[in-house]
Amino acid sequence: MLSRRPAAGQWQTARRFRGLVKDSSRAFLGEEKGAVLLDTLTHALSGALLARATASKDAPPRSLPRRIAAGFFACAAPDLDFVTAWFGPVAYLENHRGVTHSLVLLPLWALVLSWVLAKILREQRGWRALYGITAMSIGLHIAGDLITSYGTMILAPFSDWRAGIGTTFIIDLWFSGIILAGLLVSLMARRTRIPAMASLLALAGYVGFQYVQRQHALDFAAQHAPPGAHITAHPRPVSPYNWTVFVSDDETHRFAHVNLRRTEAMRYQPGDGFIARIDSPYLPLDQAIWVVRRRYGETDSDFIAEAWRSEPLAFFRWFADLPAFDGKEGSCAWFVDLRFDAPGRGVIAFRYGACRDGSGWRLVTS
Repeated sequence: MLSRRPAAGQWQTARRFRGLVKDSSRAFLGEEKGAVLLDTLTHALSGALLARATASKDAPPRSLPRRIAAGFFACAAPDLDFVTAWFGPVAYLENHRGVTHSLVLLPLWALVLSWVLAKILREQRGWRALYGITAMSIGLHIAGDLITSYGTMILAPFSDWRAGIGTTFIIDLWFSGIILAGLLVSLMARRTRIPAMASLLALAGYVGFQYVQRQHALDFAAQHAPPGAHITAHPRPVSPYNWTVFVSDDETHRFAHVNLRRTEAMRYQPGDGFIARIDSPYLPLDQAIWVVRRRYGETDSDFIAEAWRSEPLAFFRWFADLPAFDGKEGSCAWFVDLRFDAPGRGVIAFRYGACRDGSGWRLVTS
């Protein structure tokens, strides 16, 4: 089945324009705050798990709580770059997962953090006692971001290339559950690090399983791709079997929300709950509905293409992997990145537009 979005003239009225820095940053923070906090908490808990799993049996008495606390805070620390959102959504997009997530700068950040944490945690042996777990925890945070689709600038500040494996959705309840289970069992079995080690191995196995599922999703996309088309697949929430597969060319994206395991569509009725709402759109492979989104719209494509190539949107051309036209209002054309078009959410994060003012263009955000 094939469906198309309404033509440009039929789009609903876009949201009111907000000021680029003040109002838009408030809207962005309010929309993304919950997801970012939950993601950062998962990172922090994984750091605590790593600290317990790698603790030495010969460590001084009572040093384990300080080590676990150091792992917890160090593994959350790279997301301190969230403060850039207060300078506007553009600043956030340009800097999140940048220098604080750099493998090149990891030794420096580990040195600074271990020194700070040694002071806060009153580590009598000094920063050197915490440097190892601090460095490993920062590395674990970077690895945890690399498996998502967002992209991480691991070579910053020398390169703005964004690496991403794309096996895991940014909020994965199964991933977080494995971490929590490992911590809880470790709390009950305090004299051994085996539960923590087993949990880390289970995490690695789970991500490996997701990688296999991604290959299955790509195989399905390839079956529906014409010669020369670009195919990709992005993980979606609730289940490792939920994926959005894309078949793209220079003008058009065709995509389908699929579940790799279902044989029947999941029924959803109002009142079934949030999880059911975001899980039900993913259909069995033989019932996949292919949706078309055009990079430059159905009509007035010359104007939309010019807006997309305008200087104010240079940052979004750098960031967006699957850019698509998302509506036109007056002299303004709007664009989104379809990587973040997860059904059931209601809105797509990172929506930007360009408006023609006389002979120039200006940036707008929604």
